[in-house]
Amino acid sequence: MVIPMYKFIKNILKRKEPDKIVLAFDAVPAWLDNREKIIITSLETDTIIPVQKIKNATAQLQHIVNGIAGAEHEPAIHPKLKSIAKNSLPLFVKAMTASLSREFPEDIEGFYAAAVECVKGCLNSTRGQGRYLQAVFPDEMKEVKTGIDSIGREMNVITTSLTRYRKQKTLIDTTRSLYNAIHDITIDCEKSLEKSQRISTRITDITNRLSSIEKELTDIRSDTKMNELNGKKTVLGEMEKKQEEKTRNYTAFSMTASHVFRKAEKIATKKRQNSEVTRLRKTIYLLSDHTPPDSNDLDSALVTACPIVQKMINDGEIVLKNKEERAIFSDTARFCAAMADTCRDIRTQDLECKNIQKGLLSDPLIIAMNSLEREKIQLEYMLDKEKHSQNELKDWQEKIKEKVPVLQKEFSKNIDEFEGEDQILIDYGPQD
Repeated sequence: MVIPMYKFIKNILKRKEPDKIVLAFDAVPAWLDNREKIIITSLETDTIIPVQKIKNATAQLQHIVNGIAGAEHEPAIHPKLKSIAKNSLPLFVKAMTASLSREFPEDIEGFYAAAVECVKGCLNSTRGQGRYLQAVFPDEMKEVKTGIDSIGREMNVITTSLTRYRKQKTLIDTTRSLYNAIHDITIDCEKSLEKSQRISTRITDITNRLSSIEKELTDIRSDTKMNELNGKKTVLGEMEKKQEEKTRNYTAFSMTASHVFRKAEKIATKKRQNSEVTRLRKTIYLLSDHTPPDSNDLDSALVTACPIVQKMINDGEIVLKNKEERAIFSDTARFCAAMADTCRDIRTQDLECKNIQKGLLSDPLIIAMNSLEREKIQLEYMLDKEKHSQNELKDWQEKIKEKVPVLQKEFSKNIDEFEGEDQILIDYGPQD
């Protein structure tokens, strides 16, 4: 079968699709390192000749400048040169020598920077003091300009190579940064899954333990002995209510009486009645205590203090302000007895309450129930914290799931921008 000529030519000229290469994600760092070595080698190869030419040109320029510098010692020196040699020539030679003697680093980036400064210095010198030497050293100054131009041409060659290198290096660095970002996120995701599993396990363990505690508490509450213990709790509660009521009444009377006793103490102090002051202060101290004192001590103190106050009331030194004060000091004997009895009852009932409490707290069932209740509170607090951590972790994982595809897309786009490569497809491995 004969193939028509136009089809034959079309087949030859048909554009060949690039081969597709699958590159494992973990192999990217080595691939990028290799790319970096390639562009470094390419840069060194492209610039080796221009670098050598620049070095030769600077050496030749220095030779020319040395020749100009030695001209002032010629016997048949031109008259004009005398004044020029005295002023411009030394400055020109010094400036050119300073620029040409600059050290050139071995690395191309450093070499390029030094060469730029060298050319700048030479141009400034020729445009500065060098312009006064044009008429006297026309040939030499022309050679200087030619030398500077030759350096400039080689610099242009290096600029092209360096620009291409920097563009490729930037692409490599950006791609490496994207790789690191994706890699770090991948590691974080793996750790987050492990953390999520640990949290779920702890939540399950805590929930199971709380269920066990609830069952144990139910068993304890249904124990027949709990009826007896609950009865004691009820009795204790009633006793504590009565105790609180008596304590409130005692406190109210003691505060009212103390107020009057303090007035009396100030009057006695002013009169320098030391014995009366001592008795009044002792009574005030006992009445002001946050716990009821010994009933005998209180009765004794009130019996000795009340007559002092009563006399001041009778003498008009103390004026009773309200019905509560008048009720107390209208019959101090009754007040003293009532306060002592109340104080005695409070202390007696307090002891009874403590004995019942001690008996309840030492009971094995109560001990077990209280222990379980405390554990339950702690576990419920821990469960709330674990659930909060779980929710935070889920939120973070959702955000990462949105972020990863964006980074991968940008990463693949960077890979496609590398020159001289077949189409590279990145294999990220299993995706959750």
